Amino acid sequence: MERPSIWVIIVVLLLGVLFLREPRFQRSEEIFLRWLVRHSQPSAKSVPMTIVDLGKENPPAPLDAALLLQGTLEFKPTVIAVEPVLQWPDQVKDQEQIFMDQAMRVPKLVLGAELTATPDPDAPVAEISGFSNVTGRRGDLPTFSGIEHQPDEDVRILSTLGFINLPEENANELHVPLLFQYRGEVVPSFPLQAALLWMRITPTEVKIDIGSAITLPNGAKIPINADGTLMVNPQLAQRARHITLNELLLATQQHQSGAATSIRLEDIRAQLIVAGIESKSPDLLAAAIAAIQSQTFVRRVHWTFDCAIVLIVALMSGALRRFSRVDLIIGAVAFTAAYCLIAVGIISAYSIWLPGWLPLGAVWIAVLFAIVLPKPKGAARTVTIAAPPPTP
Repeated sequence: MERPSIWVIIVVLLLGVLFLREPRFQRSEEIFLRWLVRHSQPSAKSVPMTIVDLGKENPPAPLDAALLLQGTLEFKPTVIAVEPVLQWPDQVKDQEQIFMDQAMRVPKLVLGAELTATPDPDAPVAEISGFSNVTGRRGDLPTFSGIEHQPDEDVRILSTLGFINLPEENANELHVPLLFQYRGEVVPSFPLQAALLWMRITPTEVKIDIGSAITLPNGAKIPINADGTLMVNPQLAQRARHITLNELLLATQQHQSGAATSIRLEDIRAQLIVAGIESKSPDLLAAAIAAIQSQTFVRRVHWTFDCAIVLIVALMSGALRRFSRVDLIIGAVAFTAAYCLIAVGIISAYSIWLPGWLPLGAVWIAVLFAIVLPKPKGAARTVTIAAPPPTP
């Protein structure tokens, strides 16, 4: 076997150390992860959640919101969560009362709200109860000191607020905040609040280690980053049942009359109902709830995988010099395609994320050095054979 070049080994090893120790390079790996997520299909089974599309109007009209509650209550669900902030103008107070009449009948209602770091100094301070069992550094959690948008007080009394803030630095279709810091308290976001109510878990029963995991009373753990976010696969929201408001009302009418229904909604009683606005972008909040329900979380493969790949590439760098340039390029392209296909399959089946830049970068750097460095004796070379002169 050809002796590896010391320069190739040094460059590949330095590349590996740089990627493993530099946070900015580690975050660049999420570019590859986003590509994997777009082309993957999670193998998780259907989740106990029904997503109701309320249309494009934000917030939905009070009558539409009231019809949502009236329709779902026919099937006796325990938790209904409404993502958009139901903050209506004074002109529709009479319609808002209709919504409140239906909200009184809901066992557990979660309504969306938005926090702010710059509240109105004249606005009253809202008291929000947070988690008591919290360890770890809180400095990276998004910090807020007031509520910017929320339903009216009469509606808030009948519900539990869930905060739908998606900070710009996290709004990349991968990270969903589960925790916020509000006036020194660690409070849950909309997905975590809805999931805890659905699982009948109180905040005092939850243990939080910021940067590690949220531990539930049954021993299940929700991995979280230092900024309180959960890495999710947006495709998980597709594992829930999706219906429109009109389909829900039709199924309700058919259920009341005893007629055969086109959509079977009898199992809604044990499901979490999430109502949202129609959008072309993925519903990250619903995807986070689905991840918690199915315990399907995107996890990066252990760092020893990176070390093994770098070591293998460094050891094989000498053997690569024996191949021709054409063979090296074709082989590198084939390896890249095969690696990407394997990575898509693994994240689809096991939700394990394989890195992209480090393994593929190490391979291509080794190939580049094999092309540039002088070939050893006996290596494959491209030989040009001149055509014989024409016979006179």
